[in-house]
Formats: sequence, C-alpha cells, structure tokens
Amino acid sequence: MEPLRRPSLRDQALAVIRQQLVAGEIRPGEIYSASAMATRLGTSNAPVREAMLTLVNQGVMEVVPNRGYRVTPVTEKDLDEVYQLRLLLEVPAVERLAARDNSAEAEMLREYARTCTKAAVDGDMTVFLEADRDFHLTMLGLLGNGRLVQMVEMLRDQTRLYGLRSLAEQGLLVSTAQEHFPLLEAVLDGDAPEAARMMTLHLSHVRGDWAGG
Repeated sequence: MEPLRRPSLRDQALAVIRQQLVAGEIRPGEIYSASAMATRLGTSNAPVREAMLTLVNQGVMEVVPNRGYRVTPVTEKDLDEVYQLRLLLEVPAVERLAARDNSAEAEMLREYARTCTKAAVDGDMTVFLEADRDFHLTMLGLLGNGRLVQMVEMLRDQTRLYGLRSLAEQGLLVSTAQEHFPLLEAVLDGDAPEAARMMTLHLSHVRGDWAGG
C-alpha cells in the first residue's frame, strides 16, 4: 500500500477506510486503532483519526474508549428506516428539481453518471463511491438547501457502504449505476412524475439488494 500524500490526507484516509469497509477488510464488531491504521497507510495519526471521527459523526463507526474505533452494526430495521427517510427526502427533491432549469449543470451530472458506470464495470469501488456520491449530492445541492444535502449524505453513509459489496457480488452494480441516466434525463426534461418514479425505483432497487445481501 502506497503512503498517503498531501493535500487532503484526511480525505484520502477516509476514501481508503470506506474502500476497506466495502471490501470487508474492516468488519463490524472488531476494534481498530487510529495509530495502527496510520502505520498501514504511511501517514501520521491525525488525518486517520479525523477520518474515523468523520465516520463516527456519520453513524458508521463508534468510539471505543481507550481502545479505538468499531464499525457500527446495521440491522434490517436500520436499513428500513434509512430507506423510508430517503424516500421522504429525495423523491420530493427530484420533483422540485424537475421544475427548475438545470441545463447549466447537465454535463457535469452526466459526467458523474458516466464515471460511476465505468467504475462499476471496472469494479473500482473507491471511484464508484465517489462518483455515486458526487452525482446524488451535487444534484440535490442544486436546490440550495445545505441541510437536505447533509442529511442525505449522512443517511447514505450509514448504509451504502454495506450494500456495495453485495451488489458487486451479485453482478448488479452496473445496472444500479446505469439508473442514474434516466433519472437525470427526467429531471432535465422537467418531467417531475417520471423523476419521482425513477428515484423511487432506484431507492427501492438498492434497498432490495441490501436486504438480499
């Protein structure tokens, strides 16, 4: 593993830790110290500790006093609650987006969707995570509601990491990534009902894969 380099050591550490969560290299219930992780990544403790605290704030990990950090287990009830909240937040959001002119941001969002699909084909979970995250959060951000973006970001991080490995193993990661295109085109075309339908389908599909996994 290559040592991390500046800038954004914290962001690089966060990306690596997310990748290891997806790959199952960091497992729920086991305790991990920031110093041991920093040694593996070839960096100081500070950026790794910041990355782990970010995951604590997002509900992905929890602090074990005087020992380190532990991945928070996710139950079926947790998944159901997050799914329900995302429906309540993101379906009305894309309906509102469809009512505005998003043409200035269209190519940027299409590029995120293309990057996400290519990463799914390549099996590159780190790039997939980043592109999928960029697509959804950037699109929601067009509404200008920072709290909405923060809430959805937190909900995604609480569950998305656990579903990716299952999606990849079932060969469903590419089809899930490709759902971004009709969703985006519905928003750009101003078709609010279709945008709502596609977002509902996207979330329901992913929740089904999580449950199956």
